Amino acid sequence: MKVQLTPNRAVENFGAPYIIAELGSNHNGDMQLAEKMIRAAKEAGADCVKFQSWSKESLFSKKIYEGNELLERDIEAYSISAQELLQMRKIADDVGIDISTSVFTKEETDFAVQKLDVPFIKIASMDVNNYPHLAYVAKQGRPVVMSLGLSTLSEIDKAIATIEGQGNTDIVLLHCVALYPPEDAQVNLNNIKTLWTAYPYPVGFSDHTLGISIPLASVALGACVIEKHFTLDKQMEGWDHKVSADAEELKSICTDSKRIQQALGGTRVVSPEGEAKRRAFQRSIVAARDIEAGEIFKEEDVAFKRPGIGLPPEAVSYIIGKPAKNKLLKDQSLALGDF
Repeated sequence: MKVQLTPNRAVENFGAPYIIAELGSNHNGDMQLAEKMIRAAKEAGADCVKFQSWSKESLFSKKIYEGNELLERDIEAYSISAQELLQMRKIADDVGIDISTSVFTKEETDFAVQKLDVPFIKIASMDVNNYPHLAYVAKQGRPVVMSLGLSTLSEIDKAIATIEGQGNTDIVLLHCVALYPPEDAQVNLNNIKTLWTAYPYPVGFSDHTLGISIPLASVALGACVIEKHFTLDKQMEGWDHKVSADAEELKSICTDSKRIQQALGGTRVVSPEGEAKRRAFQRSIVAARDIEAGEIFKEEDVAFKRPGIGLPPEAVSYIIGKPAKNKLLKDQSLALGDF
C-alpha cells in the first residue's frame, strides 16, 4: 500500500526511502544552531527535518520534576517555542526541505496543522497507547507517522484501529527501539517484516543505534522511511548528540539507502547483462586438438571455452562416440554438422 506522505512524495514498502533528519532537542534551544542544522540536513540529502513540540508542561507532571532540577532546566532550555518553529518553517521552505514535528497535546497538534502546516504528524513511541491523543491527531486529515517503541502488538493493533476509526488510513509505521542506544541484538530489524506482513501500511525505521549500518540494513527489509537523530557535533552538550548521525553520516544514509533500494530490484530472476554479454562470457564446445574426418570423438577430444557461440556444454553427451564428419582444428567451435 502506498501512502501520500507529503504532497510531492508517496512511500511504500521497498520504495525509495524517505529520510527524516530528527533534530529533536539537538538544537539545544539555539535557533542559530537549528538553522545551520536545517541547511546541513538539506545539503546531506535529507527529505525532511523534524522537531519535537513538547514543553515543560506538556511532557511531565510535577512529580517527575520533584528533586530533578537538572531535568527541569534541560526541558526548558531544549524546548522550541511555537514562534521559533514558524521561523524554522520559513528557513526550511527557503532551502527546499520538508519540516514536521512530534506533537504531544491538542494545542501542539492544532498549531502543527493550522499554523506550521506540516505535511504529516509524528507520534512518538510514548504515545502509542495514548488513544485519546491518537484519535485527535487522526481527525486532522494529515498522514500519521507512528513510532512503535515501548509497544506491545495488542497496543499497536488498538492504536491503528483508533486512527482508522477517525477515517484516517494514511498511516506509516516505524519500527523503533526506545533505547539510546540499543545493543545490536536488541534492534530486531526483522520486526519490519512482521509489521508489513501484519498491517496494510508502509513500514519504516526510527533509529537510535550508533553509526549508520543498522538504518541502511533496514532498507533491505523494505523500510520506506528512515528517521535518524541528527547533529553537527557528537561531542556537543545535550541529550541525543552521541547517538545521532553527523553531516557525513547523514549524507551516507541518504546516498547509500537509495543505492540499496535500487539494488534490491525485483524478485524475478533475469539476466540484465544481455544476450551479447552472455555469449561472450559463457562457454561452448571446442575441439581439444586437431581432429581428422572419421575420428571417433572421445572425452579428451573436446573442451569447453569462451565464447559461447557454438554448441553449449550440455550437448557433449551427443558428441562422444560419434565420428567427426569434417576435419577440425584445435579450439574450433563445434557445430551440429561436425558429427
